[in-house]
Formats: sequence, C-alpha cells, structure tokens
Amino acid sequence: MDKTSYVALLRGLNVGGNNVIKMSELKALFGELHFTEVVTCIQSGNVIFNDFEEDKTSISQKIEDALSGRLGHKITIALLTASEMKDVVEKRPEGFGDDGKKYNYDVLFLIAPLKPADAVKELRVRTGVDEIWPGEKVLYISRLTSEITKSYFSKITETSIYRNVTTRNWNTTKKLNELMNR
Repeated sequence: MDKTSYVALLRGLNVGGNNVIKMSELKALFGELHFTEVVTCIQSGNVIFNDFEEDKTSISQKIEDALSGRLGHKITIALLTASEMKDVVEKRPEGFGDDGKKYNYDVLFLIAPLKPADAVKELRVRTGVDEIWPGEKVLYISRLTSEITKSYFSKITETSIYRNVTTRNWNTTKKLNELMNR
C-alpha cells in the first residue's frame, strides 16, 4: 500500500495573534500523530505530510482533535490530497491568476460538509469589483485591486459559511501544489 500526500490547511491559525503555534511545534505535532515527511509552509498553517490512511474524515478528525487539545479550543481544517490540490490549480477559471497587478486572487477552501453551490449562495458580489467562480471543492475569488476597499469579500465574516472555509491567496495555493506534486 502506497502513502498518500496530503495538505492540511488549518483555519484561523496564527491570525491576528490568535491560535498561535510555531511551525516547528506544528511539525512536531504532526510527527507525534505518526505522519511522515512533514513540511510546513508559511506561518498561516499549511502542513504537507504523507500517510497510509486513505480515510480523509478520519485523518481530519485526528488532526483537529490534536490541535484542539493543544490550543484549548476547536480548530478545523481543509484536507486535500496532492491530486485534489493539482486539480484546484489546473482547473482554475480561465484567466484566473493571470493579472496580479490588477486583481487580488484568493481560493476559498471549503471544509466538509460545505459544498461550492451552497457557499456561493452566501457570498455577495460587488459588480465590477468582485468575481466568484465555484470549483470542485473551492471557490475562486478575484477582487479588483484598485477598488479593494469596496469589495464585499471582507464581509465573509458575517456569513453562515465563514466557519467552514479557509482562504489562501493564489500564490500560496500554487506554491503548495508545487511542493506536493514535485
């Protein structure tokens, strides 16, 4: 049986001084959970690792329980395989990510059981500023940089889906894919 490569995208870690954990501690915690080839990427809680287990629900629960125990409150994650991360990058909407000077590009990774069709319904779009495209397990978001203060995307914290998403910018998403799929 082969190992599967995963990325755990931890929600709300090291943001605004909350849920602070050093990446070295995070890496050690994943090692304690018997995951192998653990690599952290960027301070916001991106952990790439390998495991023989194929049940993503079981892996997610194991990680969330360990993190919640360490930090003292519930932490949720989006868990993707290398193949799923590759799809996120390769199946992006046409032109998405191509003009980083004109637009800010983000990927909203959905935490189960949230589905793209349901998530889209909860987000408002300001015409001429924001665009949203549903993917398989994500939403792709672009915001016109010159009008960023007018974007409705910042209001995501007021939605019912906020606790079931974690956001990564397009450059981080591409970097994670590159690290996982070398």
